[in-house]
Amino acid sequence: MYLNPKWRILTVGDGDLSFSYALFNAIKPSTLVASTYDSKKTLCDKYSDNAFELLEKAAVSVLTQFDVTCQSDWQRLGEQKFDLVIFQFPLIPAFKSEHVFKSQTQSTSANTLNRALLHQFIKNACQFALDKAGAQLCYITSKDVKPYLHWNIEGSLVQNLDAHYLGQMNFDITQFPGYKIRNVDRDKHVKDTSGITYVFSPEQNNALCNVFSYPSYLTENHCGLCRAGPFCFDEDKQKHFKSKKHQQMLKLEADWQQWLTQFYKRDNA
Repeated sequence: MYLNPKWRILTVGDGDLSFSYALFNAIKPSTLVASTYDSKKTLCDKYSDNAFELLEKAAVSVLTQFDVTCQSDWQRLGEQKFDLVIFQFPLIPAFKSEHVFKSQTQSTSANTLNRALLHQFIKNACQFALDKAGAQLCYITSKDVKPYLHWNIEGSLVQNLDAHYLGQMNFDITQFPGYKIRNVDRDKHVKDTSGITYVFSPEQNNALCNVFSYPSYLTENHCGLCRAGPFCFDEDKQKHFKSKKHQQMLKLEADWQQWLTQFYKRDNA
């Protein structure tokens, strides 16, 4: 993960705050504000080993009950602006019961709900947090396995937004000693897996574009949805497009387009 100590950095959705504290120790950024979705009490009850007090002792501001989908929470930042906003291994909270799962995914899949979370993160970060005179970067780090690969993070999140996908980087957790990847709702350390940090910015020709890699599966003669290719012959390409995997990905994309249409219809009402 490319980081500049001179940057003003905001972390969001940092469950036990261990990433924020590890980042603070790793680079000592000029400004760091950490935030978490839970209240302080919920965070401490959920994660017996957390970095809340460590950040306080380091004079790092911590915002609790910060929901990335809620504009009023972003407005709590006031006039404070940032160069970089980071969302590590985002995932919607686990459903409390099978009944809740069925009721909430009856018309919207878990895939779409997770994309909606990330879409609104980018939207609000660009609108309320990024300094137009700064680096203007949003980082989303996600696991390089299913079902996360099915979210099409690099190809679908910035639709309807004044934001752009710039590229990506491999995430190396050894950069951040002490960082624990947690289960979103339990005091459990999730097994470390390979991750990718995806980079977004409202500035398409961002000065840092050359720092990030652009995957070959998004270039010509590939299928970006399935990360397949290159196809040697048109016959191979057409065979892939008819495959069960590709058809499943098309269904997920159609569900996502439906959510976007409904979301912006409500937003403009």
